[in-house]
Amino acid sequence: MEKQADFVSLNTLGDFLELPEDEMRLRAAEFRDLLRRRHSIRDFTNEPLAQDIIETCIEAAATAPSGANHQPWHFCLIGDQDIKRKIRLAAEEEERAFYEGRAGEEWLEALAPIGTDANKPFLETAPWLIAIFAQRRGGVEIGDEKKNYYIHESVGIATGMLITALHQAGLATLTHTPNPMNFLSEILGRPKTEKPYLLLVVGHPSDKAKIPKHALKKKSLNDILSVF
Repeated sequence: MEKQADFVSLNTLGDFLELPEDEMRLRAAEFRDLLRRRHSIRDFTNEPLAQDIIETCIEAAATAPSGANHQPWHFCLIGDQDIKRKIRLAAEEEERAFYEGRAGEEWLEALAPIGTDANKPFLETAPWLIAIFAQRRGGVEIGDEKKNYYIHESVGIATGMLITALHQAGLATLTHTPNPMNFLSEILGRPKTEKPYLLLVVGHPSDKAKIPKHALKKKSLNDILSVF
C-alpha cells in the first residue's frame, strides 16, 4: 500500500521568522561580509580544538535538504594522530601520481597560481579532519537499505553548510579531494555502499598562513547573475 504524505504546519513548528525588509537586508549584507572573510588555508597550527564544537557544526550541516529526505551522508571526525598519518601517506601517494602526469598539462596549469604540490603536511598538523561520505543506499531511518536520490547534490549542499558553520564558529578550513579517495573507505572502515566525497581539514591558521592572490579574485555579481 502506498504511503500517504503527512504534514505539520510551519506555523505550528514556529521555525520561520518573518522579518522587516530593512532587517532582512541588514542580515543578508552581514552574512555576505562574514563569508567574504572565509579563505581556504594550508598552514594550520596543532592547537587542540574541542570536539563538541565540530560536532555542533556537523549537526548544523545535517539539517541540509536532501533527495526524499534520505540524508545520504556520513561524517567521520578524525583526531587520532596515527589515523591522520595514514591518511596523509595515502593522500600524498595519490597526489604524487596526480602531479607527475595523471592530472594533465591543462589542469596543472590551472593549479599553478594556487601554488599547490603533492606535499600535504596539514593532514597531520590540523587537529581535526572530517571525511565526508556519500551513501548510495540508506533512507530516513537508520538501517534502511533504500535507493538514495540526488546524492551528489544533497551531500554538496550539506558540505557547503558545514564549511559555513565552521567559519561562523571562527575556524579555518581546507577542502581536499585527492583522486581517487578509496583509501579513506579502507582506513576508516566504511561500507561499499558509501563513496568518499571530500576531506575537510579544520583548525586554526598558523602565523605563516598565506592566501594566494589568485584565490582572492572573485567574480562580481554582474558576472554571475542574470535577472529575468
